[in-house]
Amino acid sequence: MYHAILDAKAVALLLGPLCLLLAAFFVHPLLLVAWTSVGSGRLGFDAYASLAKSTLFLRVLANTFEISALATLVSLVLGYVIALHIAHASPRRRTLYLVMIMLPFWTSILVKSFAFMVVLGDQGLVNRALASLSNGAVHLEMIFNRAGVVIGMVNYLLPFMVLPILASLLAQDPTLHKAAEIMGAGPIRIFMRITLPLSSPGVQAGVLMNMTLAMGMYITPALLGGRRDMMLANLVDFYTRQTLDWNAASAIAIVLLVISGVFIALLARAGGTRNVLEQAHA
Repeated sequence: MYHAILDAKAVALLLGPLCLLLAAFFVHPLLLVAWTSVGSGRLGFDAYASLAKSTLFLRVLANTFEISALATLVSLVLGYVIALHIAHASPRRRTLYLVMIMLPFWTSILVKSFAFMVVLGDQGLVNRALASLSNGAVHLEMIFNRAGVVIGMVNYLLPFMVLPILASLLAQDPTLHKAAEIMGAGPIRIFMRITLPLSSPGVQAGVLMNMTLAMGMYITPALLGGRRDMMLANLVDFYTRQTLDWNAASAIAIVLLVISGVFIALLARAGGTRNVLEQAHA
């Protein structure tokens, strides 16, 4: 009993500063935002009612879902192919590939967005290469539009798709594939009947994680997108700095928080993925 009390005190001493930090810099500001969204001289939901009738908000909300879903879909296709290739690599190469997958985490998203402006711009590296190869006949508009936003978002989201899918692929029993080959199944049938269904937990986790992160993107749409590519986070910035409508900005922030919370809850229920680093070195 005495040791249990000491352990409880030790846990309280260790977690106390962290809880105070979270309360001061996360919970308290979040409560202020929630109060601002419902309190404008009197308690009410006028800000939410105005948003429901706002054409701008509804259009931006639709843009947010469309861009997030498109970036997630592209990340899923590319991420599954990459994860499948890494899963069949040797342990040494797998480690090297994982380091390369983690490289985007080592660079600020702001720096990467500016880099994409240089690479994808009208006089960027890609268009210069296309112009030299086609004698000036090919020119692509890849920034200040949806294509630029999706490219920038996929660059950021791809590792969050590859890692859970890779974990599911590495967790599969290789004898299942050998048994299917012995029974005459071809590579496509093995993939469709064994590999893909067994990797569905990783796919679900990757999709939900990508959607959660994509919904709150701000820098990439602001730098690489156009007027029609505004997302909810950008709309919060607009109401905060341009129109100074703090109630509307707070209401949008709460709506975004609720949507993200739904995806996080679904992600927690999905489960089924293992630690990718442990699987990578298995």
